[in-house]
Amino acid sequence: MNAIPTPIRAEALDPGLFKRGMRRLAAGVSLVTTLDAEGPHGFVATAVTSVSAEPRPRLLVCANRASSTHPRIGATGRFCVNLLAEEDEAIARRFGAADRSARFAALDWVPLATGAPALPQALASFDCLVETRMEAGSHTVFVGEVQDVRLWREEGAPLLYLDGAFARVAREA
Repeated sequence: MNAIPTPIRAEALDPGLFKRGMRRLAAGVSLVTTLDAEGPHGFVATAVTSVSAEPRPRLLVCANRASSTHPRIGATGRFCVNLLAEEDEAIARRFGAADRSARFAALDWVPLATGAPALPQALASFDCLVETRMEAGSHTVFVGEVQDVRLWREEGAPLLYLDGAFARVAREA
């Protein structure tokens, strides 16, 4: 008879080990944007996923509370998820840099239903109103009810993030 192993308590789990394990999960790269009286704000995210399609479409975004955009999403109650294409790596790097002043410069942005900025060169944009928020460790999970969807391009491959670096989809010939 096999003995049931004693579970490891979460407090004993090494956060570095957890992060190294999660780096093995390829994820799509998105820009999450919002708009307030001070202007547009945004950050790069890989923790974005659909929640439901019916009765109303919903998706979720996990935002680090240390992000400068986090309190603005909480205050405005709106955000837009822009799915980046492979050729948008430079944009992702710009939004991931510490200097926030140039994030929205030299790019065309379109306000959607909520007013949050959408990036027309993205693969798609999902404009959302915050329906639910839940604190989870260092992050807030924002569940958004989708108000508008734009499919900007018919073709293009998503920009991925894997093992601490941007990656591309390998296609079979």
